[in-house]
Amino acid sequence: MGDLRARLAAVDDRIADAARAAGRDPAALTRIVVTKFHPASLVAELHRLGVRDVGENRQQELSRKAVEAGDLDGLRWHFIGQAQTNKARAIRAAASVVHSVDRARLADALHAAAEPGEPALDVLLQVNLTDDPGRGGVAPAELESLAAHAAGLPSLRVRGIMAVAPLDEPPAPAFERLRGLAETLRTVVPDAGWISAGMTADFAEAIAAGATHLRIGSAITGPRPQRG
Repeated sequence: MGDLRARLAAVDDRIADAARAAGRDPAALTRIVVTKFHPASLVAELHRLGVRDVGENRQQELSRKAVEAGDLDGLRWHFIGQAQTNKARAIRAAASVVHSVDRARLADALHAAAEPGEPALDVLLQVNLTDDPGRGGVAPAELESLAAHAAGLPSLRVRGIMAVAPLDEPPAPAFERLRGLAETLRTVVPDAGWISAGMTADFAEAIAAGATHLRIGSAITGPRPQRG
């Protein structure tokens, strides 16, 4: 617990420094701890340290941990991985926020998975910042169309945009493109102000470009266990 506390504090200090350097209020940022491959016991430790936002990349792991950590008050699960439409019901049942809506079929599947009377699900539209169509995310030219489609589904609430920095260029210019795409999204959904960007290696650049939600894993959790 002591090492975890120290790593969490160190990352939060770096986030605060980056926010102040960008002229932003650190309190306006949401730090999501990605617990990929770690046990639910680590989630419980994080919760005791005040963490309320945690993230998972895989539906099976999300669903299992959401059950195992179901007694932790105020915990919000963020699904940040690529989603298959046939997993939409399970994802919706476990997640508070889905960051990776990148096609109309997935938006439709998440909408169809809503239970009667269930609150709207917060979603972000993932955009591809590379020229590789195999990478996750909608092409920038198709963002407005996807935004209009998702915004028309009453059980979804489009909160903003998400992206992963490309591997073959510095993160700063990529995140500046994302800032511009976030403005494009707001022409369709005016209150979609969230920008989910920035991981352990590049969250300072993401903060400088306006990120509101940071997805940070091993810098806080420590090395990931071998996949079971």
